[in-house]
Amino acid sequence: MGRILAIDYGRRRCGLAVTDPLRIVATALATVDTPKLKDWLKDYLAHETVDEIVMGKPTTMRGEPSDSMRYITPALGMLRKTFPDMKFTMWDERFTSTLAHRAMLDAGYKKTDRQNKGAIDRMAAVIILNSYLSSNSN
Repeated sequence: MGRILAIDYGRRRCGLAVTDPLRIVATALATVDTPKLKDWLKDYLAHETVDEIVMGKPTTMRGEPSDSMRYITPALGMLRKTFPDMKFTMWDERFTSTLAHRAMLDAGYKKTDRQNKGAIDRMAAVIILNSYLSSNSN
């Protein structure tokens, strides 16, 4: 069984999280500059077995796609074309940045660490992945 990788996609950088091989625990993996994401994934997938990539799907409070989907949709298309054998799943990412910030507060992160947007992006990817794992365990 391969890992599941999650992407919190942003215009400047992407937060990444991954499960262990048994798909029990999600951990922060990296923050990658968005233009380098495809190459980073090629390298990672050459060394690790990943069966699925879960990408955050930003939606409004009404459940409609947010404005961010206009740059996420083409990115997802590019990734699907680059990795045609990979399973891709879009997953609701509402409030992940807020939850990530709150989790960092609860964990006792210093103010300078909480202002690190890369750390917030990684934590948001972990939250997306944990939500996805929880929904599949039910």
